[in-house]
Amino acid sequence: MVAHLGLISLGVSFPSLPSLPRLGFTKRRPFATAAMSEDPIQEWILTEGKATQITRIRPIGGGCINLANCYDTDAGSFFVKTNRSIGPSMFEAEAIGLGAMYETGTIRVPKPFKVGPLRNSGSYIIMEFIEFGVSRSNQSVLGRKLAEMHKAGKSEKGFGFPVDNTIGSTPQINTWCSDWIQFYGEQRLGYQLKLAQDQYGDSTIYQKGQRLIKNMAPLFENISIEPCLLHGDLWSGNISSDKNGEPVILDPACYYGHSEAEFGMSWCAGFGGSFYGSYFEVMPKQPGFEKRRDLYLLYHYLNHYNLFGSGYRSSAMSIIDDYLRMLKV
Repeated sequence: MVAHLGLISLGVSFPSLPSLPRLGFTKRRPFATAAMSEDPIQEWILTEGKATQITRIRPIGGGCINLANCYDTDAGSFFVKTNRSIGPSMFEAEAIGLGAMYETGTIRVPKPFKVGPLRNSGSYIIMEFIEFGVSRSNQSVLGRKLAEMHKAGKSEKGFGFPVDNTIGSTPQINTWCSDWIQFYGEQRLGYQLKLAQDQYGDSTIYQKGQRLIKNMAPLFENISIEPCLLHGDLWSGNISSDKNGEPVILDPACYYGHSEAEFGMSWCAGFGGSFYGSYFEVMPKQPGFEKRRDLYLLYHYLNHYNLFGSGYRSSAMSIIDDYLRMLKV
């Protein structure tokens, strides 16, 4: 379904630009077209973006890694993220993830249009601008739409993704693997444990975590695991709604994995009973769901430990110790 998206390269544009509503004529003086050669963002908007003038550039808050702006034009508005410190690879991976979710035709995500390098250093991504509503998305609708995405987004290559990406600013390795337990053990938990050992010298959490990885197979007995397209970083800051109240999910760390792994950030996502009820109507709950829930929280607690420090270590260690007792290893 998304094989063509894996061919993204520097400066590529995403096809099928939707017809955006045209704004009324404004007397505000448009930006000079002479600046086009100096600004690839404006150049794309004023050519392939079908705009003839950019009427305003306004900052959009909320991010801590990238700068975000909305470009208002006579062909509609575009959402643009820039980062002066990195090349286009991070935004390319984000665009591939957004494109994969968009192609399922289920939950709403901003459609990516263009990724490329900035003139001197850094990179940018241009995507659809979605006007958010005043309230957060309906929990029941969010659960159903997310389950529909998981059901629609399948992979014949197994678990992984066409490219590596990031979870926050931590690298997320997505090498294809046919076995979920191996994938989750090596490329999710194992990677974070090694990072903690290298960064903090934390041999205790590393050794105990490795014991868990080697002995966690019984948690997956009597279930069938199919690779599902996951958002990968679904917390409250990446969930919103459009002006019609439909749920919108943003800033993904996509990969194909066990559907239950999507709930790994539930400790700061605010999912309630109506969310899970609607989700499981579409994707039935599998035996042992409750026993595996904390295993999927662990990946994100470890990532927060590696990103933000020791405040998250106790939560990660507590989960590891509980599983070692449960599994009697």
